[in-house]
Amino acid sequence: MRLVLASQSTARLTLLRNAGFAPEAIVSGVDEDAFDATSPVELALILARAKARAVAQRVEPGALVIGCDSVLDLDGGAFGKPTDVEDAIGRWKAMRGRQGILVTGHCLIDTRPLEEAGAVPDGDAEPAADDQSDSIDGGSNSGGGGSGSGGSGAAGNGSAGEWREVTRAGATLVQFAEVSDAEIEAYVATGEPLQVAGAFTLDGIGGSFVESIGGDPSNVIGLSLPLLRGMLAEFGISVADLWSDPLKG
Repeated sequence: MRLVLASQSTARLTLLRNAGFAPEAIVSGVDEDAFDATSPVELALILARAKARAVAQRVEPGALVIGCDSVLDLDGGAFGKPTDVEDAIGRWKAMRGRQGILVTGHCLIDTRPLEEAGAVPDGDAEPAADDQSDSIDGGSNSGGGGSGSGGSGAAGNGSAGEWREVTRAGATLVQFAEVSDAEIEAYVATGEPLQVAGAFTLDGIGGSFVESIGGDPSNVIGLSLPLLRGMLAEFGISVADLWSDPLKG
């Protein structure tokens, strides 16, 4: 089954490939600055849904489309990519030595015609009015963070007809190191913080400045693999069915 990542993120693409998937990436073209929300979770979910729907409208029926968006929740504010060098430096001076929550919204769309996809007895991904709310409903862990889910399935209308979709959000607690001004300036000079939500990476240069996390590390990278597995299950699809042929033997 064809898996399409509605993103230009090389980190998400690499994450999926390392997990055994063989995705193709299609850039959504969504203007993230055109969206607003009342909370970091809501913003992440709105953007994930917009990206997934934009790409789902352009692919042939039969594909699974996953759209994601990450924001850093710091004191209730939603922080995406910094606007410039000064913004990135200011962010890091505010983040250092503190905890934030990296929130990633996920939207999975099954573009198979509804009659072909069939009912999903054990899932909640089904055609529904597009007026549901989304929230995180996950338990805490030893670090104080967690990953959870929110939102229900909905029907969409693309060029090929109706589809099913499900949205979920993951949250991971991040403890930032007490870094010096010189370290911040050196990090920002690499250009990496300007390209990522929250102005840091876990799997890149910025990993040296993350002391610990509480929750799912793949969620911090930009796509929660456990959440994706659960979302697939709601469509009656096993994650193993999407592994590339060499892994299947």
